[in-house]
Amino acid sequence: MIATLACCAGALLITQNTQAQDASPPAAPSTTTPAAAPAAAPAAAPAAAPSVWSVGGIDFSGLVDGYYNFNANHPPDSTNGNQLRNFDYDANTFSLNMAKLTMSHDPDPVGFRIDLGFGKAFNQILSTEPNFKHLEQAFVSWKPTKAKGFEADFGEFVTSAGAEVIETKDNWNYSRSLLFSLAIPYYHVGLRTSMPVTKSFTAGVQVVNGWNNFSDNNSGKTIGLTGVYTKPKYTLSANYYVGPENNKTNKGYRNLIDTTLLLTPTPKVSAYINYDYGQNRNAAVIDSTAAIPQYETTNLSHWQGIAAALHYQATGKVSFSPRFEYFKDESGFSTGTVQNVNEFTMTGEYKMPEGLLARLEFRRDDSDQPYFVKGSRTVNAQSTLEVGVVAFFGPKR
Repeated sequence: MIATLACCAGALLITQNTQAQDASPPAAPSTTTPAAAPAAAPAAAPAAAPSVWSVGGIDFSGLVDGYYNFNANHPPDSTNGNQLRNFDYDANTFSLNMAKLTMSHDPDPVGFRIDLGFGKAFNQILSTEPNFKHLEQAFVSWKPTKAKGFEADFGEFVTSAGAEVIETKDNWNYSRSLLFSLAIPYYHVGLRTSMPVTKSFTAGVQVVNGWNNFSDNNSGKTIGLTGVYTKPKYTLSANYYVGPENNKTNKGYRNLIDTTLLLTPTPKVSAYINYDYGQNRNAAVIDSTAAIPQYETTNLSHWQGIAAALHYQATGKVSFSPRFEYFKDESGFSTGTVQNVNEFTMTGEYKMPEGLLARLEFRRDDSDQPYFVKGSRTVNAQSTLEVGVVAFFGPKR
């Protein structure tokens, strides 16, 4: 917390404006004496017609995303049948991933963005927030005209970590990576700032409640440090989050290091490498009978992984994207099982006119533990085949 990852490399730069769990590497944020009148000035050109997706300075965009998934393990429960998935988790059935509407106004100097949605993806993203389960983002932006590109956002915004984002159309693959699903947060609530330091480098600082919570689960705050270095052929982004994340205590800190290198050597070929390392110092109650429970730190949980993906734009409408991953859940913190998981995905995309795209995707996950359900037993692998269709609209479709 996924446009192609090149879009994502932009999304991160914007958050240091809006950038993953929008998690793909994010496009950079926006940003005399009068002469005598001629003897016969030409008639002024008619004003350009406003976009049909903009009203009163507010841009509207949206999407509908659905899929059919086949799981070769035939899990007995189709709901949550695809294990290690966060959005496309229903197996052997048709499913609505999400329907979403976005309203935004670029800061001039004040702006805002609101993302509202429904579907299985939102059930997952906001699973612990029933009062806000349809709200992906809601923040106010301030960008002073003479502040040399400085921007501050306050509210709920998606994380800057990750090589992918929540919206399928802005990623290269239909399913999200293991790193997006298991290694990083989706969103934060708090303050986010960004500032261009040079023409190539933008830095940012965030002060937030923590990982995926509107109300903080303790009295401490999490700090985020972000940086994006952009050149014509590559973009390097790095994020670091640190703060107490254990429930009801500030003892025990969580650390996350996230780095993504996006390569764009030619207009048709792009690639990325994403590495994540996380650790959490756990805490436990030492006296549950006390009026105010006392906690002490216990063991240290670790997780880490690396992902690499390639995007080949064969024609204006057709593209192919393989992805490889390795995820090590050293303490069972992310998956509930101490295991090492490999994942390979191959995605073919056909982009139709008028904001419609379809993807055909094969994915195989392999674990060194019998983790995946197959009938009445568990096995070490899971293979799926799915077709996803996304329809989207907006000023920049």
